[in-house]
Amino acid sequence: MTYCVAIKLNAGLVFLADSRTNAGIDQISSFRKLMIYERPGERFMVLLSAGNLSISQSVREVLQTTQIRDPEQPGEPVTIWNAGSLYDAARVVGHAVRSVHERDGEALRQAGVDFNVSLIFGGQVRGEHMRLFQVYSAGNFIEATDETPFFQVGESKYGKPVLDRILTPGTSLEDAAKCALVSMDSTLKSNLSVGLPLDMVLYENNRYQSDKIVCIDEANPYFRLLHGRWGAEIRKAFDSIESPRWQAGPDQPALQTADCRYPPLRKIAGPFDR
Repeated sequence: MTYCVAIKLNAGLVFLADSRTNAGIDQISSFRKLMIYERPGERFMVLLSAGNLSISQSVREVLQTTQIRDPEQPGEPVTIWNAGSLYDAARVVGHAVRSVHERDGEALRQAGVDFNVSLIFGGQVRGEHMRLFQVYSAGNFIEATDETPFFQVGESKYGKPVLDRILTPGTSLEDAAKCALVSMDSTLKSNLSVGLPLDMVLYENNRYQSDKIVCIDEANPYFRLLHGRWGAEIRKAFDSIESPRWQAGPDQPALQTADCRYPPLRKIAGPFDR
């Protein structure tokens, strides 16, 4: 399994992916899940992948040569390299997913393997604003909004709470990067199917290239600091909250109240219950 997260902000985009793949407790290995497609000064795009590794690798390979034709715009076929918008580039990604399904889907079904792939695709093409999409196994996709400024694929549940609490479109790129790393650290702590090294990309709005690209392993000094501080601060915050009290005291709210609208179900044993 894996965990990938991408965040869309007013200031830019953040992409983060782990690299662990496992097919059982004794078959653990590392494969990169983040791919950058860049034409400096003209377009910058990032693809994150989770799910069946053979499918996601096939999609990435097929994507290099995938073309789609738009009946409403006759002319040169659309690829990720000439698409006039990131929406059109996302359509190319979806077409690549469907191409792999058409080629391998039936054979996988006969082998008892689900066609399971989840992708996040985002970036910016000159002439339009930044965009971020989540692409599903059917090749369809949805776009991030101000209300939902991030997407996750893979083992998403452990790292979601901090994203929900912290992120807004106005969050700075640096704070969003920190938030993504805390989200990843929480997932690493709770799920053995996610592991180092991590790949991270920060993209600044309207730059069409990035020099903030890093691989993070267990020796990375900032990630080690974040891991230690986050654990310590969570413990400190936990210890700062009073333990629940059943009876209220001065300035001490009680856990048990008489006006609970929905009390738990309760059965008192009668004389014939055994």
